[in-house]
Amino acid sequence: MSSPKETTRFAPSPSGHLHLGHAYSGLFSEQAARQGNGRFLLRIEDIDSTRCRPHFTREMIEDLTWLGLEWDAPPLLQSSRSDAYARALKHLSHMELLYPCFCTRADIKAEIEGSAAAPHGPDGPLYPGLCRHLTPKERQDREAAGLPFALRLDVRRAQTVTGPLTWFDREQGKMTATPEIFGDVVLARKDIGTSYHLAVTLDDAFQDITLVTRGEDLFQATHLHRLLQALLELPVPQWHHHSLIQDDQGRRLAKRHGALSLRQLRSEGKSARDVRAMAGWRD
Repeated sequence: MSSPKETTRFAPSPSGHLHLGHAYSGLFSEQAARQGNGRFLLRIEDIDSTRCRPHFTREMIEDLTWLGLEWDAPPLLQSSRSDAYARALKHLSHMELLYPCFCTRADIKAEIEGSAAAPHGPDGPLYPGLCRHLTPKERQDREAAGLPFALRLDVRRAQTVTGPLTWFDREQGKMTATPEIFGDVVLARKDIGTSYHLAVTLDDAFQDITLVTRGEDLFQATHLHRLLQALLELPVPQWHHHSLIQDDQGRRLAKRHGALSLRQLRSEGKSARDVRAMAGWRD
């Protein structure tokens, strides 16, 4: 009996040009699929219309093709999946696991600064829960007044629905899910109809991903994604969080730090093989 085929994906965001860290991550994901005699897919995570640009999508695909990556289906654009995200939010709302949050960043900052103890999570101070206990009338009145709001997941309540959860990372083994480390995360905003956490969870299921490969900087996010999978009754893949490429100052490569882009390296005459080697990849 043959072993099941692996399906992996590489999912960059078109908010800038790809750098060596992206190259390594894409090559890592493709190799995992090929070693499993499976499929490698490309997903463009373009849900943030305030930062993502179509020309970056085109140029990313050009750079990845030049690098030698070959995906086994047309790229999936998250911007084409808004209906699926809306349905998931409606489902979670019917489960009474979402609540509107009318807090501004200034409101949250002031509450945290005035608190004797402000718990921190992977993304910084946790949301202090100012809107969690608003009455239905208070929520209705604020919505009627036209106040902008985000939709937050009541994580503690969600955990009472799912009970204990685990997930499996191929480097670190079986993990107990602890999504409470993120507090009540935002799953949608008025200007962006879904969050990274919700979209990536739904899209991995939609694309039948069996192995999620990504950088170790996203390791903690998997605790939350496992909770969303359970709430939405989605299949559970395995994960492999790979190490990150760092610059000469020991920082992970990032667009905001001015990491050299693949496009710039191409313009300097580097070959695809040169760039793969610079990314720490051996053909």
